[in-house]
Amino acid sequence: MSAKSAAEVISLGCRLNISESETIRALLAEESNVVVVNSCAVTSEAVRQTRQAIRRARRANPDARLLVTGCAADIEREALAAMPEVDGLVPNTAKLDARAWNVARPATLAPVNRTRAFVAVQNGCDHACTFCVIPQGRGPSRSLPIATVLREVERHLDQGAAEIVITGVDVTSWGHDLPDSPSLGLLISAILHAFPQLNRLRLSSLDGIEIDGQLFELLANEPRLMPHLHLSLQHGHDLILKRMKRRHLRADALDLVARLKAVRPEMAIGADIIAGFPTEDETMHQANRAIIDELGIVHAHIFPYSPRPDTPAARMPQVDPALVKARAAELREQASAIRASWLQSLVGKPLDVLAERDGTGYSPHFARVKLPHDTTPGTIVTITPAKLEEGLLS
Repeated sequence: MSAKSAAEVISLGCRLNISESETIRALLAEESNVVVVNSCAVTSEAVRQTRQAIRRARRANPDARLLVTGCAADIEREALAAMPEVDGLVPNTAKLDARAWNVARPATLAPVNRTRAFVAVQNGCDHACTFCVIPQGRGPSRSLPIATVLREVERHLDQGAAEIVITGVDVTSWGHDLPDSPSLGLLISAILHAFPQLNRLRLSSLDGIEIDGQLFELLANEPRLMPHLHLSLQHGHDLILKRMKRRHLRADALDLVARLKAVRPEMAIGADIIAGFPTEDETMHQANRAIIDELGIVHAHIFPYSPRPDTPAARMPQVDPALVKARAAELREQASAIRASWLQSLVGKPLDVLAERDGTGYSPHFARVKLPHDTTPGTIVTITPAKLEEGLLS
């Protein structure tokens, strides 16, 4: 096999991992015949997929140096290190440090050539949700200062990014560890003020209970901040939320979305929802189903619960795995019907679509749209879809 001209980076899991993978790829731009798996450990299924990705990468690159980083590289360190396919592990907390890869940090990072750029403004988490191992893999919450964030946004805009996506492990905790504890709303306002040429700013998953007043006003009234709110919701029943050690209740989510839609009706709601959490009975499951309708969730990420070692939830009374799977399927069916109805409502309406490189693009509310074959990636074009076919507007 011939040597690769540059390192290959395989990214699993969250948007923060995607952002970090771009930096790793830039750091290793001059390296050859290296494959990096940037792993995820948020669920047992995510760890299984990480192991699958490692095996696939080794089969495709039998002679390459294969390195693993990401949350699983810390949380599942011994198990991954024992895999014969793996040549080495890079700690998750060190993966953006050039020294961890034994390379010199370039004076300027190579362009990432993306239409949308992910900017990680925060890492780690200070909370202790009973189902989650991410604090073990990411450490405590750390925020980038505003000036650092602005430099990163400027770099991506200079490289041609048409949309900036703000991401992190617990984005709404940004600023809590900085002097004077600035709010996320202050950061978003600073970005919009500093870059009037930035037409599209999007936020990744937020903890709704921590959305500050300034951020709410921006979500409600700022047209350059995309009408797309993805909530770290997790469940629709208060007792399960308490057992998860979440900081919000069902009514908090309903109130937030109602207030936002009252002033910005086009707001598209997404949410992470767990099916089959320990102790969940049928009544609790039905509350989970109902909140999908009540919030009008059109971007649903449904996760069947799987126990993670060394978490409190793993020691709670478990729901039968077959029932967990069935409940997740019900939630997905529910969410799919609401999404299809929402997409159908967009037929015949002009949408400003950011063209991606695969012949599709995304509207401001993150509806996927098929584009004419000659559309230039990175441009924003107005499309009036005439039909909905297999989940794609065209």
